[in-house]
Formats: sequence, C-alpha cells, structure tokens
Amino acid sequence: MLKHHFWMSAACKSCPLLLWFREAGALACCLPAAMHSLVFLCAQKVVSHHSTVHGALEFIPKELYPVLFKAAFMNKKTLVLQDLVQTWPFPVLSFQKLLRKCQHCDRALLQEKPNKLCVQTVILGVVAYLNEALEDRLHSQSKRQRLQVLDMTGLQDDGIDQGPESMSLWSRTVTLAKACIDISKHQSKCTKRTPKRRKGPYSSSVALLPPQPVSVEVHVDLFVNSTSYGVLKDALQNNANSMLRLKCRDFRAEELPIASTVGLLEFLDPTGVRQVDLRFNNLGLSGLRVILPHMAKFTNLVSLKLPYSNIDVRRLSAGMEGSLHYFATQLSRLSCLKELNLGSSRLSGKLKQLLGDLQGPLESLELAFCYLLPNDLAYLSQSLHTPTLKKLDLSGNNLSDSLLQPFQHLLEEASSSLLHLDIMECRLMDIHLESLLPALCRCSQLRYLGVFGNPLSTRGLKNLLQRTMGLLYLQLVIYPYPVDCYSENLPWPPTSSNLLNGSVDEEKFSRVSAELQQMLLTASRTDAIWTTNLCRHNTLDYFNL
Repeated sequence: MLKHHFWMSAACKSCPLLLWFREAGALACCLPAAMHSLVFLCAQKVVSHHSTVHGALEFIPKELYPVLFKAAFMNKKTLVLQDLVQTWPFPVLSFQKLLRKCQHCDRALLQEKPNKLCVQTVILGVVAYLNEALEDRLHSQSKRQRLQVLDMTGLQDDGIDQGPESMSLWSRTVTLAKACIDISKHQSKCTKRTPKRRKGPYSSSVALLPPQPVSVEVHVDLFVNSTSYGVLKDALQNNANSMLRLKCRDFRAEELPIASTVGLLEFLDPTGVRQVDLRFNNLGLSGLRVILPHMAKFTNLVSLKLPYSNIDVRRLSAGMEGSLHYFATQLSRLSCLKELNLGSSRLSGKLKQLLGDLQGPLESLELAFCYLLPNDLAYLSQSLHTPTLKKLDLSGNNLSDSLLQPFQHLLEEASSSLLHLDIMECRLMDIHLESLLPALCRCSQLRYLGVFGNPLSTRGLKNLLQRTMGLLYLQLVIYPYPVDCYSENLPWPPTSSNLLNGSVDEEKFSRVSAELQQMLLTASRTDAIWTTNLCRHNTLDYFNL
C-alpha cells in the first residue's frame, strides 16, 4: 500500500507527474486490496510521458520503481525503462520478482515470451549505469553503489514461435556477452586514463586512493552453439575482472566440440550452476570421459542433461567397458543431482551400473529411446530413485512386449510421487493400455501424461479419459490421433513413423475431439486439457513441477 510519507517533501508536492500517484495512493488507502490496480493504471499513465519522467526521477520515491518498471516493460516504453534501470535504487533488479503477477497487476509477464526491445533496453540501462560509474572514478568522484545484481533468469524460451518481437535465450546470451566485452574495453581505456599521483604541498607527490570499484553481477541462463561460442568465450575470459560479470544458472550447449565445451565449463562460476544441458554434441563415451570430471566442481548441480550423446553400450570393447565404468563413477560424484537425462543413448542392460552408485535419489529421469531391457526396469522399480520420482520419460521404448509387466510394477512403486509421465511412441495399443490403467490410476498426484504416437483407438482414448477422471491433479494429456481416424491403408500394427506421417481424416478427428471435450464437460473436468498439440509439452520443466 502506498504510504503518505512518500509525498512529504515540497519538491515532491510540486512535481505534477506525481500528483496521479498521490491521488491513487489516497484512494488505495480507502479501497479493498483488489482495487490497488489503480496504482498500476497511474503508473501506465506516468511512463507514457518520457520527458516528464526523465526530469522527475530524483523526486520519484524508490518504492514506486517496481510498479513503474513493470508498466514500462509491459507497454514497451523503452526510454523510460532505460532511465529506471540506470537510476535503479535497490541492490537487486530481478525479472522474476518484477514481471510476475502482483497486487497491482494480474498479468504475469514472466510467463510470456520476453520482448526483445525491452530486454535489450534493460541491458543498455545497466551498461549506461556502469559507464557513468567509470567516468566518476576517472574524475575521482565516488558515489554509493546502488545496483549490484541483475537477475535475468526465469524468462520464457520454449524454442517455438519466436517472433521478431521476442528474444530467444540464444539472442540474450549473445547480447549480454557483447555488453560484457564492450564494458571491459571501456574499463581498460578508463584505467589507462586514470591519474596515478598528484602534487602535494609538502611532498613531491601524493598517492590517490581510487574510489571503490562498481560492478554488476548478471544472473543468467546461457545457451551457446558453434555460432555464438567465440563471443561468449571472450566475455567469460574477462569475467573475473569485468565490471559486468556473468553468473550462469543453467548452461546449455549444442553442437560444440569437446574442447570448446570443456573450455566454457571451466570459465563458469562453480557455485551458481544448477543445470548443465549438452545436446547434439555427439560426445560418445570417450567424450563424456573427458567432460564429466569438469562437472564435479559444480557443487550445486541439480540437473544434468546429456541427450543425443551417441552412447551405445550394446557392443562394448574392453576399453569402452572401462569408459562406461568411469562415466558411472563421475556421475556418482555429483552429490546434489536430482535430474538426469540420457535420452537417445542405447543403454540396454546397463541402467543399474549407471545409476546404482548415485549418492541420492533422482526426482527426474529421462530415458527416451534408450533401448531398455526388462532387467533395466526391474532394477529401477527396486531402486532408491523410484519412490521419489516426480518426472519419468520412457518414450520410444517398446512397452508393448517384454517391458510391459516391469513397467506396470515400476508405475505401482512410483505412484505416490509421480507428477509427470511421458510414454510417447511406445507401441501401446488398447489392450496394453488396459493392463496399465490400474497402476496408472494409482498415481494420484499425476499432473501430466504424454501418450502421443501410440496406436490407440477412439474407444481406447475414451476408456483412458473415463478411467483417469479421478486423477484430480491431471491437467494436461497429450494424446495421439486415433488409429480409426487414419486412412484405410494404415499398416497394422503401425510404427511411430506410420502414425506421424500417415494421413488423418480431419472430419473424423474433429468429431472424436468434440466427444472427448464433451466427456470432460459432463464430468465437470473442464480444467483438464486433452490435446494432440505437442507444443504444450515443450513448456514443461522439472524445476516448475
């Protein structure tokens, strides 16, 4: 709630820009909490007048900065936004806190794709703040440091539908890296210009005490590939001495050589990294043998993703057996590990060797397209991981044959904790799903179920919907196009490729979709989403469970 003491000074009272807030504050004191949006409406009015805001910055109470920031960001008022950032009165500027739903504005900007111009403007504002501090040091002027941390973590980036106005994680990484390099260059020039000594009345010279250095630490998620490797490497190399320092939370690298990946990992602050995601890097066991030892320094590493690493344990030579053992040993050194993704690696029969020595239980395990054997699922169902599993992805493994019974037992053991289950493209037909339903219906906390790419009929889907209606937390189901909605020449049993590339009768499917929606409506479960849209699937993340 706005307090009247914001407006006590004569300077504040004489500022016409603040009259709107003064009036809104008086109203807010008398109205229910739901009416506090009056303050945000006034903030929107204020940020629409840049010249007035710019001239009144010294009079604006710091308590108003957060609501003005959100209003400027939402309305793309970049000039005002840069002024606010450059004069930010608090030690921390956090996107997660400023762009979330709040008492003044119900809109959660954090859940939307970030606007490119606004994100760039915030970075420019920080750079301008640091450049001003550099000039102050050059002239031996010292001001109390205000902004110390810019937290840009938590912005949306699902890699889908990135329009011209949005800013991807890759673009944010490049923009920040370039800003760090520019600041370092300017810092170097200013250092050369800084006077070292001056003449004193009783001595030939007197040493000057330099003003306290100013710096901003940027908490950020980084995404790098071969195109952006050079600029990020240059930025991280100067990180320790730069006024603008990157502190990585989640690190993602795609299609990078082993040496480049290791080099970047070495530059990262070991205390800040919670996730490392290396994909499409074709590492193999020999490459992982090189990279994994560099993970041990990340003492807070919670999530390790190594999909598409080209591991194949089905025909191991004696030397490669040693590499597999070494890989498992290095995994066991990651004491905080809770999420592991080994998707698209051929791990047949080796799951116990890989997971058996981990120091603590996993909460998220992704083993899509891993050619698992019955003994893999048998081990998993008896392991320390199963009672704590929140997320499990077994997509692409053939659950319709010898894995069916072990998987059923695994579901029973994980039923009390499981929130997210992916079993896409597992060759499950109606008869297989029927046998799994008793165990599935015991997963009382389940929020998400992915069964896309399985050859299920309309009857099977209706049975699945009807039987899972009692799972009150189940909010999202990604289901396949029913096999009876395909053209008549669909091979039987169809492969995943047949289902993905086959011709669907849209009229038939529309009827089926409408019937499923009607079933949800009749059961008063309109809160649940049943869809064939895989794009929704990409927004789900372990840290959001």
